[in-house]
Amino acid sequence: MIDPLDALDPRQRELLRTWLPGLAVEADMSWNLVATTVLRAKAGQRLVVVKAGGPGDHHMEREIRAHHEWTGPWTRIGRAARMLHADADARLLVTEYLPGTLVRDTAAAADLDLYAQAGALLRAFHDQSAIEDPGYEEHMNAKAFAWLDGPNRVEPATADRLRDLVRSWPAPAVVRVPTHGDWQTRNWLQDNGLLRVIDFGRADMRPAAEDFERLAAQEFVWHPGSEAAFLSGYGADPREPEAWFRQRVRSAIGTACWAHLVGAEDFEAQGHRMIADVLAEVD
Repeated sequence: MIDPLDALDPRQRELLRTWLPGLAVEADMSWNLVATTVLRAKAGQRLVVVKAGGPGDHHMEREIRAHHEWTGPWTRIGRAARMLHADADARLLVTEYLPGTLVRDTAAAADLDLYAQAGALLRAFHDQSAIEDPGYEEHMNAKAFAWLDGPNRVEPATADRLRDLVRSWPAPAVVRVPTHGDWQTRNWLQDNGLLRVIDFGRADMRPAAEDFERLAAQEFVWHPGSEAAFLSGYGADPREPEAWFRQRVRSAIGTACWAHLVGAEDFEAQGHRMIADVLAEVD
């Protein structure tokens, strides 16, 4: 039987032996889309989660930063795991193990109370700090062009339409706040009706509306009433129409191109549907 710890590099294994002698792995919870190993393990009588990034990984640095700077409003009320050990240079993190089951693909994904909780939790996260950034939109437009210029399966004529659309936009200053970056039911746990949050690998300072993009393309479409419930918890709607459209276009491009790179065909198909939807709005 292959030891899941064998997927870690020597430095990561050494740190785990130092931090948690006698660590026993119970389950491999990795998504297997990116080079990140996620393990449920037991250290003495305590369950923990070990996350280890592979070479070139950028997610672990973001996740460790999030735990240091932003997760406090959630950890204080038991809605996110506390960080126990971390080494950003080694791309290694150990947190508490959170009880609960993933909301995605279960009956709980249609539970409107969970969406209200998710909205309230997100608002507390966003309200921690804010900075104005005059160059953010220009930077994000450049990323969209880079995605279209890289390997992808976007039809050339469609890619040209997208480039022309992005070039036509203004690039106003935006306000950035702490964001989760992948706010959707795949990263929510429910435990007897209580919502908890996992996975901060995409956490960063962004416009608040960007944490709405996954839900708007997925759960808000799939589950009637979920958007209204979410907004009731959040307390307002940060999606200014023109900025929100620009974000949706960039998200569609990034989804289709990134998913192609990692071989996530269902997610890639979703990206192409997102592209078709936004282009239909300008026809």
